[in-house]
Amino acid sequence: MKEQSLKMAMESLKIESRAIADVAEYLDAEAFEKAVDVLSSCKKVITCGSGNSGIAAKKFAHCLCCIERDAFFMPPAEAVHGGLGGLKKEDAMVMVSRGGKTAELLPIIDVCNKKGAILIAITENMDSPLAKNADIIVPLKIKKESDKYNVMATASFVATIGIFDAMLVAIMEETDYKLEQFSLIHPGGAVGDLLNK
Repeated sequence: MKEQSLKMAMESLKIESRAIADVAEYLDAEAFEKAVDVLSSCKKVITCGSGNSGIAAKKFAHCLCCIERDAFFMPPAEAVHGGLGGLKKEDAMVMVSRGGKTAELLPIIDVCNKKGAILIAITENMDSPLAKNADIIVPLKIKKESDKYNVMATASFVATIGIFDAMLVAIMEETDYKLEQFSLIHPGGAVGDLLNK
């Protein structure tokens, strides 16, 4: 490995660490609380996003299932080909888009509004179609991605995951989630072995 490669790798770790630490400084507590309240009580949660944002959204949906919340990830392509039939009035749609104007998401935003679903946005662009049409906006603020061209979803991805993980632990507290519940639904792997001894 070139010396410069290792130097860039170490700098990447520092940039991503700062991106997560920064969330605690700029987090909109009021919006965060509203989002947690909705996600703790609504009948169903659907998450959606494209690319790396979609991967973060998919991970969040899985984590919500792990704490007994009815949730699933809907790929944008499936959403606009009938999948949005699964979205009902007062369900929550959590949509992730740093720029807030991803073309694949725009028709989904429109359907959310028409069906009366609660749209929760994770975005950096407060002037975007996503932000303007969301019921709750949880801001994302990224100073710099960690690659040298500042184009890869690196720092923005870990910051998004950090926000979702913070929501997860808050929802666990709000719903009084018990470890015994997790042991029942997680019989597999080392965690399952540990919980079900």
